[in-house]
Amino acid sequence: MTPRMIVVTGGAGFIGSNIVARLCESGAWDVVVCDRLETADLAKWKNIAKHPIADLWAPEELFDQLERHADRIEAVIHMGAISSTTEPDADLILRTNFSLSRDIWDWCAVRNVRMIYASSAATYGDGEAGFEDRDDPESLNALRPLNAYGYSKYLFDQYAVRQADRDEAPPQWAGLKFFNVYGPNEGHKGGMKSVVAQIWPKVQAGETVSLFRSHNPNYPDGGQLRDFVFVDDVVNIILWLLEREDISGVFNAGSGQARSFVDLARATFAAAGKGPSIAYIDMPEAIRDRYQYFTEASMDRIRALGYGGQSTPLEEGVRRYVQDFLAQPDPYR
Repeated sequence: MTPRMIVVTGGAGFIGSNIVARLCESGAWDVVVCDRLETADLAKWKNIAKHPIADLWAPEELFDQLERHADRIEAVIHMGAISSTTEPDADLILRTNFSLSRDIWDWCAVRNVRMIYASSAATYGDGEAGFEDRDDPESLNALRPLNAYGYSKYLFDQYAVRQADRDEAPPQWAGLKFFNVYGPNEGHKGGMKSVVAQIWPKVQAGETVSLFRSHNPNYPDGGQLRDFVFVDDVVNIILWLLEREDISGVFNAGSGQARSFVDLARATFAAAGKGPSIAYIDMPEAIRDRYQYFTEASMDRIRALGYGGQSTPLEEGVRRYVQDFLAQPDPYR
């Protein structure tokens, strides 16, 4: 029999390509990637080159192709988005991150297809309201994102919950609030790469790396805290959700433990077998008033529903990323 199909939008991107790798490895589905590969010398096509995907769709043909294959599609994993927190075109962000997501949701609801989508920890804003992933309307409405990217994800989380309350939802749906994800296949992301990837060339060369100086008296230089999560861990959550059709909602996808940028840099030097050399530079004024000094995902809710996956400790995740990928001649998964 012809296998069922899973469509991964943004499937040549960072998190998307790691999802594609694991889905292809399982062999349980035909895996379709919907994405732009952009220029041939950019890394995105290499992110999926090692995996036997069933098809590759251009974004502009997504809905025609969804309709054409509707009887075979089991789930849409929607990772396609503008992920830059500094993108200046708010209309472009909303069209891409909200309107497209809304249309995919509506198609999945009508066609009885499951949907898992990328939300973001950016919905929490400065964190004053905490990082509990309560997805009732009142809790979602209390959040205050700091940028248009965070707002676009916040707006779609609200839409999803509202539609689900009206029984106008896919048979299973889940939004994942990704925290600071790092790991292989992010080479194309430029300034939005993880700090590990950004400092790696200097670490490899034995040079001094630069971190932002703190402009908050409650945090030392380099002591700003983030929930850094290895990409394999968030893929594990998605695969678990695919096994649990009875679970829907908006959930955090983090490690559950805040660590400092200094910890991250030291782990990168250690993975390369080098002593740390770190200097501090002023944070650009343009982002100082929108900067998060602390993020930490509460993972209690999804664990209470049965998710038993363990988070990869920071030092172990960085070691695997550096030694198995960044330091290799072929760094792609």
